[in-house]
Amino acid sequence: MMKPPAPAERRWGLTLASIILALAGWGGLIWVANFTLPTVGPRWLFFALWFMALTGTAVPFAGYLNRRFARAMPPDSVLLRQSIWVGLFGATCAWLQLGRALNWTTGILLAAALAAIEIFISLRARSKWTPDDTPPTAKR
Repeated sequence: MMKPPAPAERRWGLTLASIILALAGWGGLIWVANFTLPTVGPRWLFFALWFMALTGTAVPFAGYLNRRFARAMPPDSVLLRQSIWVGLFGATCAWLQLGRALNWTTGILLAAALAAIEIFISLRARSKWTPDDTPPTAKR
């Protein structure tokens, strides 16, 4: 059985973390775009900050979509993992675009691969059997 989700009032930790992540990412991107030259170091900093900004921004959307469409609200770790997939997709697309290797087909295949990984992870988590804590009763 899945652990019951935390009530909305106890999800402040994930909300606070996503706000900090998004503000640090977007603020860092503004700084990188305005005050650095596009050499190797700032390029990698751009990818890291882009990943942070997209991940932090995607957390509320992942929460909304899970509240709207999921049977039960998943734990915070699942929301964070789904948001990390969004950040990874955006950072990978930015990296591919740098080498002019990004096109519609590549983007769709990358999104499909990341969605398939998430589906497999959620299926594995759903299929785990955990025994009850109550001892079996003896039949007479």
